[in-house]
Amino acid sequence: MKRRAVLYFDFISPFAYLLFKQLHHLPADLEIEFKPVLFAGLLKHWEHKGPAEIPEKRKFTYRFIQWQATQLGIPLQFPPAHPFNPVQVLRLAVALGSGHDTIQKIFDFIWGRGGDVTDSAALARLAQDLGIADIDALTQNRSVKEQLIRNGEAAIAAGVFGVPTFVADGNLFWGSDSLGMLLAYLGDPGLLHSDEMRRISDLPVGAERKP
Repeated sequence: MKRRAVLYFDFISPFAYLLFKQLHHLPADLEIEFKPVLFAGLLKHWEHKGPAEIPEKRKFTYRFIQWQATQLGIPLQFPPAHPFNPVQVLRLAVALGSGHDTIQKIFDFIWGRGGDVTDSAALARLAQDLGIADIDALTQNRSVKEQLIRNGEAAIAAGVFGVPTFVADGNLFWGSDSLGMLLAYLGDPGLLHSDEMRRISDLPVGAERKP
């Protein structure tokens, strides 16, 4: 039986970029469905702050991602400002079918070359890379907008709380550093069904912060 997984991601995430650059480590027979989602929508649903919204976490995260990219030998250049509004490039990926090559080109534009998604001249160069004439015409299509919304709804229904996240057999593998765990699971699906894994999955809450 063919193995399948869904990858939920947002171009705003450098971790999603690093994960995308490592997909070649996954089994060749794994069928991946790519679903662009708006990370901000997930944060709103789960009432959670993104790492860039906490000043010291923002600084650490940016330093860590730069260090990690160097360790992995992956070229990385931050865009001129971050966070940025990713909606147009998310819609662009949807409009072009959310295929691997399209997504890779958009990621490379933003994180490989530090491209500015808010700059019309830079976006024109991205359009040229993708072989399209008018980004605005594609991204303003109603069906494209609706598909991006449905992707977000599907992510929330699956329990996705951050990006990037793989969903395989209903199990979440969040973050670029969970790739090893996903590989282990694909090799042994019983990994998540041991007695201890079952126990900690339903571990009682011992204390809660007051709102």
